[in-house]
Amino acid sequence: MISALSFRPAVVIESSKIAALANAAYRGETSRQGWTTEADLLDGLRTRAEEVQRLIESDHSVILLCMHGNEIVGSVCLERHADAAHVGMFVVNPTLQSHGVGKQLLTYAESYAHRHWAVQKFLMHVITQRHELIEFYERRGYRRTGVFKSFPVNPEMWQPKLSGLQLEELQKLI
Repeated sequence: MISALSFRPAVVIESSKIAALANAAYRGETSRQGWTTEADLLDGLRTRAEEVQRLIESDHSVILLCMHGNEIVGSVCLERHADAAHVGMFVVNPTLQSHGVGKQLLTYAESYAHRHWAVQKFLMHVITQRHELIEFYERRGYRRTGVFKSFPVNPEMWQPKLSGLQLEELQKLI
């Protein structure tokens, strides 16, 4: 367990660093240093600095950072939808995965959304082939809903390595 972590909302000037962390954690060879890689499922980028900036500037979302000293070691995007918060772009530096950072960041994010938005539930969408990730979320109280949708097509950003990728909605009630 890594101690001395702190958490705070991101600011626009950090957009490039957040995008770089998300891309390193999800895709490519650096992501293989952790256990949450999508490198066997997708090529390309997970996000761009412009998308991160738009989310930071939105009145309906926040990107929370997990800091170890002055280093960004994790981030998560929360988007408010009526009585729910959608949890997305949840990343931890691949070299620090399996050290409790993700658990602490998710706990903080849920607490933040409940305090600031009074949400009654949390939603997320996970690629169905990511069994180990779904199990991680289930251990934290999320439940599979049986609601599926096709993985989004965005050839300018990413290219699936497998056909028929789907996302399943997970939900946690407060």
